[in-house]
Amino acid sequence: MDKIVGKRGGSEWGREAAIEEREAGSARPRPASRGLWIPSLAAMAWGPLSLREPFSSSFSRLAWLCGAGLALGALGAWAARGLERVGTVTGVTLYPVKSCRGINLQRAQVTPLGLQSGDLRDRFWLVIKEDGHMVTARQEPQLVLIVVNSENGQLILNAPEMKELAIPIKTPKENPVKNCRVFGLDVEGRDCGDEVAHWLTTFLNSEPYRLVHFETQMAPRKCEKIKIPFRPTDEVSYHDAAPILLMSEPSMEDLNTRLEKKRDLRYFRPSITVSGCGAYEEDTWDKIIIGDVELKLIMQCGRCILTTVDPDNGIIDRKEPLETLKRYRMCDPADKHIHKTAPLFGNYFGVDKVGTVHVGDPVEPQGQGVHLI
Repeated sequence: MDKIVGKRGGSEWGREAAIEEREAGSARPRPASRGLWIPSLAAMAWGPLSLREPFSSSFSRLAWLCGAGLALGALGAWAARGLERVGTVTGVTLYPVKSCRGINLQRAQVTPLGLQSGDLRDRFWLVIKEDGHMVTARQEPQLVLIVVNSENGQLILNAPEMKELAIPIKTPKENPVKNCRVFGLDVEGRDCGDEVAHWLTTFLNSEPYRLVHFETQMAPRKCEKIKIPFRPTDEVSYHDAAPILLMSEPSMEDLNTRLEKKRDLRYFRPSITVSGCGAYEEDTWDKIIIGDVELKLIMQCGRCILTTVDPDNGIIDRKEPLETLKRYRMCDPADKHIHKTAPLFGNYFGVDKVGTVHVGDPVEPQGQGVHLI
């Protein structure tokens, strides 16, 4: 397997803002014609290629063209369906180890349990205490500095001032299965061994920790036992609450206009990032189609102290951007029993139809404003 390299790097107010933006004519520009727009993308793809370039450069561009061709095929299918484009996928991020650095991808499979790329699956590894309770960046902020990759069936871990460590992605069956606790619910995980346990404990300078791996034959956690609005069919491994967290760049940009120190979406750890929509317009989407994937909005994401951990240095602020979000992104009083004091930023989606999502895919809503918690 090729090496996957990670990069460093609804409230009522939200609904009203999106509506006002559309009515004022300030919503994102739309292509004037699908028939003109798709060929223009092809021209952009072909234009830069030159036979005079060195082989390596030309090869890279040809590889890019192959990807562009796939994107054009998807866009052609989208246009043939006659769907309205309300946004574009600009980021697909998989987090193999909960709370560790994500891997930015060009495409990923969307499964009932979240994203998958090759042997790596989203939040299928978890750091735990010896008693089985989960450990996240809420307790150990420097977890966000651990870079996770994969190569030749190995999970590769790197961290500042630590020697690279490789462990088998398929955990040996002789390793014991541990009972773990994730947000109050029991879930199993196979212990990944003493070497990685020592590595984590050394890097974090902490009490003894273990790493466990969720396997497909293990029983996933039922999302409806985590949060009330979820459906009986919604399940996760070690995620906080849902298989997919979707966020938009315009909403992040709006938040940054209110912050003294700018943040980016890495603080919020979305699975799928979109652009080309108005700020908080994603709050109004009920069911959406991305490529051949169908997602159902379940609820908005209540944000916690983990959003105050700086992904570049692992330092926890404990205040921002949480305090700013609390000034304008609180839930309706009727939903306070669900969200309590957490501000809302981003949306949890369940998976209605599996498939593949690509950067550049159009986002099309099947329904708007049906339900929002």
